[in-house]
Amino acid sequence: MTPITEVEGRRVALSNLDKVLYPATGFTKGEVLHYYATTAEVLLPHLRDRPVSFLRYPDGPEGQVFFTKNVPPGTPDWVTTAEVPRSEGPARMVLVQDLASLMWAANLVTEFHTPQWVIGAPGLADRLVFDLDPGAPATVVECCEVAVWLRERLAADGIEAYVKTSGAKGLHVLAGVTLVSSERAVEYAKALAVAAEAALPRLVVHRMTRSLRAGKVFVDWSQNAARKTTAAPYTLRARAAECVSAPVTWAEVSTCGDPDQLTFMARELEVRLLEYGDLLEPLLDAGRAGTLP
Repeated sequence: MTPITEVEGRRVALSNLDKVLYPATGFTKGEVLHYYATTAEVLLPHLRDRPVSFLRYPDGPEGQVFFTKNVPPGTPDWVTTAEVPRSEGPARMVLVQDLASLMWAANLVTEFHTPQWVIGAPGLADRLVFDLDPGAPATVVECCEVAVWLRERLAADGIEAYVKTSGAKGLHVLAGVTLVSSERAVEYAKALAVAAEAALPRLVVHRMTRSLRAGKVFVDWSQNAARKTTAAPYTLRARAAECVSAPVTWAEVSTCGDPDQLTFMARELEVRLLEYGDLLEPLLDAGRAGTLP
């Protein structure tokens, strides 16, 4: 019988708690749910009001992995949903607004992915993101060098940058911006990616063509398109081990000499949050948003 837990007055079914989702480490579904419950205070503000795309892996990363954008069948009626415009016609998506909704969604076993806009202003970006993806033999160490260049370039335009691990191989450089069309955000981000390639030609490529990416860092500017989503801060990833997309300090980035220095597991986040709090909290402050030139 599926256990029923009450979360903030809502009845939430939590199933298969002993199921091992990460065989490499033995990390179970119960531990996944515990992780989300204990990081909810910092995670929820980054999900709130943003339609969530779920990358689901109910049998672990080695099983079937699939995206769910529409409201999943069986979604409780108390979970907030909203109509979202799409090129092929409007769709209804989930908004994870509270702890009960987070625990219901986490029980589906999912990565959380969000766009760079909120539901009240679809297609108007309030964030910029640069997804730094290393092509082997490059690693996150090379991404760090590119991230520092982007930080300095953004600062020259009066835009403050923050950084997190992707939870996979690379980094995400983020910045809050005053509302701007997603098209303009894409245009600006692409221009910076092109400039990064010109400044660091041995290290950076701005085109997605895989044959160009060996040993270099692909600066993915296209994640700013209204239709695109990026792994949310603090989400677990569908990887061999329970890696987290974890905010990091610029000091950690600038001194990174080994990929292991910027690999964070779910069990490590509690200590990091006690030490640093939410390093991305400034992104939630509209008063600190920069303006695109």
